[in-house]
Amino acid sequence: MIAHIIAVGSELLTPFRQDTNSLEITRRLMDLGIKVGSKTVVPDNDEEIARAIKSLMGRGQLIIITGGLGPTADDRTREGISKALKKNLIFDEEIHQWIKERFKQITKRQPPDNLARMAFVPEGAEVLYNTVGAAPGFWIEVPEKDLRLLVLPGPPAEWKPMFEAVRERLEALGKKNLERRVLRIAGLREAEVEDRISPFITGVKNPSVTILASPEDVQLHIVATSREPEEARRLVEEMVGKFKEVLGENIYSFEDEPLEKVVGDLLRQKGKTLAVAESCTGGLLSHRITNIPGSSDYFLLGAVTYSNQAKIKVLGVSEENIREFGAVSEPVAKEMAIGVRKLAGADFGIGITGIAGPGGGTPEKPVGLVYIGLSWEGGVEVQRKRFSGTRLQIKTYSTSHALDMLRRRLI
Repeated sequence: MIAHIIAVGSELLTPFRQDTNSLEITRRLMDLGIKVGSKTVVPDNDEEIARAIKSLMGRGQLIIITGGLGPTADDRTREGISKALKKNLIFDEEIHQWIKERFKQITKRQPPDNLARMAFVPEGAEVLYNTVGAAPGFWIEVPEKDLRLLVLPGPPAEWKPMFEAVRERLEALGKKNLERRVLRIAGLREAEVEDRISPFITGVKNPSVTILASPEDVQLHIVATSREPEEARRLVEEMVGKFKEVLGENIYSFEDEPLEKVVGDLLRQKGKTLAVAESCTGGLLSHRITNIPGSSDYFLLGAVTYSNQAKIKVLGVSEENIREFGAVSEPVAKEMAIGVRKLAGADFGIGITGIAGPGGGTPEKPVGLVYIGLSWEGGVEVQRKRFSGTRLQIKTYSTSHALDMLRRRLI
């Protein structure tokens, strides 16, 4: 089963709005064993909407359309469907009354006249009532083309209940059982991961393996399909086993968990605590750690010691070391990690100092140079790293590497 997604909205073709609906719809379809063949963004123009629909006919059995179902003149999805399928739009008075009642319930105001636009239904369509908002959606079947259209409102809170209402139909269309697993990897770049796993995935179509890279980590998305659930699970587990052999401890999660959660769970399990001192990362590491619910169980203190004076006064970094080696140096990162651990009375301390750019670099200390210190009772480790990318990417790489240093020490 192949599905195609059309996101309607002129604002999605500007830098100010992103099409996040397609991402979530894709995830839900994958869970049902339905593969997405394409995603298209079109403006609020009935001709463009119709053109997009017609171009997908014969290329799949399901088209999902989101957006453009509101009451204003620029909501043109109904008209686009009408033109593409050559079906009339029929005004339904019963739906009109229902929409007006929904509007009064939600807003406590009298409904405006333009709500009537939402009561026009493509000929032969099944109306999907909106349990959150007012705009109805549609399920349309075109038997002669072996095609179904699922037409949903744009707001996620409104389309998600409609999607669930037709979930069983979609599941029946999917037919195949699907098993999906996401492995998350630290300490290796995308090319290194691909090089290690390529003998296992070259020429293999089931399961399919997709490699995704970001400053946070590298992810392996493994998807297997089969008419028997047990067979799909077996295919995934077999591939996971092969990846474990070549990637080892670089795999930090087999269940799509972020690194900060994995590290937090390890700290909690071992009854250990953490404090961090940040310079170039500006609090990003503390943010990632505290973004995990329950992080107060193990996270004691985060200090953004951006200036040299703050490093000296708050953390006890040696003024002599800053003068001799500079703030971005191994001795300073070491003292930051030790100082914050002692300040908080924590089991582990992390210190990060570097040059995030885009300015401030020199030939001796270029942009992207970062020193990361990790201290514990009786020991300290400092690693020198050189990251590339934007300011935010360098900050993110730095925090990910710091978390991975701690993870490896904990295991």
